This record gives sequence, structure tokens and C-alpha cells, in this order.
Amino acid sequence: MVSYMNILLYGVGGLVVAGMALFVAFQEKLVYVPVLPGLTKSYAITPSRLRLTYEDIWLSSSDGVRLHAWFIKLFPDTRGPTILFFQENAGNIAHRLEMVRIMLHQLQCNVFMLSYRGYGASEGSPSQKGITKDAQAALDHLSQRSDIDTSRIVVFGRSLGGAVGAVLTRNNPEKVAGLILETLLRLYWIWLEFCYPF
Repeated sequence: MVSYMNILLYGVGGLVVAGMALFVAFQEKLVYVPVLPGLTKSYAITPSRLRLTYEDIWLSSSDGVRLHAWFIKLFPDTRGPTILFFQENAGNIAHRLEMVRIMLHQLQCNVFMLSYRGYGASEGSPSQKGITKDAQAALDHLSQRSDIDTSRIVVFGRSLGGAVGAVLTRNNPEKVAGLILETLLRLYWIWLEFCYPF
């Protein structure tokens, strides 16, 4: 005879297993949020609205995904340090412009803001492997520019961008002068990347 306690334990165990299966199945939808609820995918503002000089950049990731970025230069005629900015998981680069404006003036630098695949005007759908390729495309682009000091590229990552920046820096120590993380890292993402590289 099966006791009620055993039935209850099996039922709770079944719910936990089902919940974990759903979590695994939908984890990318939970981690990557290109559109915030109530907002559109398009950019609400551009850097020009904050009186920032910028260049629209279009890149191709190594798997052919077309990516959009803004290169904001504080001093168009100087070759100061450049920050390669990787954002959090939700929203797009337009939502970070006020913070970047402060960064430009406080740090006296240029800022390159990448829209991950599926975010903003970039094509594709976000994934861990894809965003890693996007970050590499952005760094490769900056490394080939003649209007910046390529020996002073600093990677800045915020939240999810911290994991992206850490992996990019690990893979390109000769191209990155420094790494700044503002985050409680998504440690499982970095752990997977280090233990099971793509």
C-alpha cells in the first residue's frame, strides 16, 4: 500500500522535474530579451539626440549575420582610448545612451556600442554562440580602424555583457588593453564557455 506521503513526494518531484525541463527549453527566451515589454525593437533615440557625434556601422558576423553598431567619438580628430561596450540582456543600445554619454565625458574616450544579433537593427536571433561571434566581429572591426589607437581598446561589459566581454578578452588578449565588468556575472555562461568551448 502506497502512503499519501509517497504520493505527495512523487507529485512534487514530478512538478520539479517538469519545471526544470521547461526552464531548460525556454532558457534563451529568459536570458535574451531584445524587446522590453511595452516598447518596440526600434531605437527610441539616436546619439544625435544627445548631441553626440556618431557613425552608423554595419558589420557581418563570421556566420553572415548582419549587425548594427554605433561608434561614438568624443573627439573626432583625436585617437584616444576606445571602449567596446557590451550591454545587458534586455532592451537595445538606445536604452544605454545616457550612461554612455556620462562615460564619454568622465573617461574622455570613444565608445563603440554593438547591437547583438536579434537586438535593435541587427538581424538574426540571439544565442550564446551567436553573441560570441558578434563580439568578435566588433573587436575585429575596431582593430582594423586607422582613426583610433588600436592599442587602447578597452572592453566594458554590463551584466550579460560582462560574460560576453570576459570571453572575448580571454580569446583576444593581444587586442584588448583592459576589461571592465559591471556585473554579477552570469557565471554559468562563462563556466560553459570555458569548459565546453564552441
